[in-house]
Amino acid sequence: MKKIINGLFLVMAAMFLIKNNIMAQTSTSKKTANNASTILYKTVRINGQNIFYREAGQADKPVILFLHGFPSSSRMWQPLLENLSDNYHVIAPDYIGFGHSSQPPADSFDYTFDNLAAYMIKFINRLVLKKFVLVVQDYGGPIGMRIAEKYPEKIQAIVVQNAVCHKEGLSPLWQTRKAFWANKQRYYDAVKKNFISLEATKQRHIGNTPTPEKIDPDTYTDEYLFLNKPGMADIQLNLFYDYQNNVKHYPEWQEWLKKHQPKMLVVWGKYDPSFTVEGAWKYKDDVPTAEVHIVNGGHFALDEAEPEILHMMRDFLKRAL
Repeated sequence: MKKIINGLFLVMAAMFLIKNNIMAQTSTSKKTANNASTILYKTVRINGQNIFYREAGQADKPVILFLHGFPSSSRMWQPLLENLSDNYHVIAPDYIGFGHSSQPPADSFDYTFDNLAAYMIKFINRLVLKKFVLVVQDYGGPIGMRIAEKYPEKIQAIVVQNAVCHKEGLSPLWQTRKAFWANKQRYYDAVKKNFISLEATKQRHIGNTPTPEKIDPDTYTDEYLFLNKPGMADIQLNLFYDYQNNVKHYPEWQEWLKKHQPKMLVVWGKYDPSFTVEGAWKYKDDVPTAEVHIVNGGHFALDEAEPEILHMMRDFLKRAL
């Protein structure tokens, strides 16, 4: 009987130690995850305008600069900021006219990609970013390429997610948009009405995906509310009208890529109604070593393929830096 009791005691003690060990590991895991995902929300003043940005990770780690698309903000990168901040110093700003940055009226600020890029360059200098990886999506592409032209020596690698540098990447939808560029006054009201509609805002996220139930409706309803703020439609239409100048810069940016041959990862949501998959593969014409991955996602591929994209980025960054 004594042996049985002793045996039971040993079993219970072993179970207690195993349980405590599991709890300790879980606690450590949560603590590590929490430490990695601490995002700070900051603002800097540049030329009389506020630039809001999200920042996490240690300052001595490699820097990743995230540039968002339309009509989003640095918020779109939140999942990657949280998950990459353990090994990297991650920074994601909002452009002037977006998110929590200043939004001066359309008639008092030059809403062009040249000007937004100029503010981002000043932002980079203010934060004294000596080298960094560029991660760009949509509008982040033309803004990022302007930064790359200005500071080629700072660019350690480029990660592209549905951002175009080739005419082949523009879908047939751009034909009607080009009509707006050709005659702004004639098409302004019609484009404005479509631009801020809930249907169009939703479509940017849903695209042609066969699994729309995977997409959080908060993403496009929040953007719809943002676009319908007083004066915001005019701000965004001024910028969209200037998009034609990005297309004119495509050959110049292609030459930059050919000359500098950056380490490059291209991740493309194949259900994007605006930017074609051909636009992803065209990067290999300029940078043959570019890694191109087509994922089950739309224009905002993180909506549906976040774990897959995170895995690709971790793997790429380990090899690139």
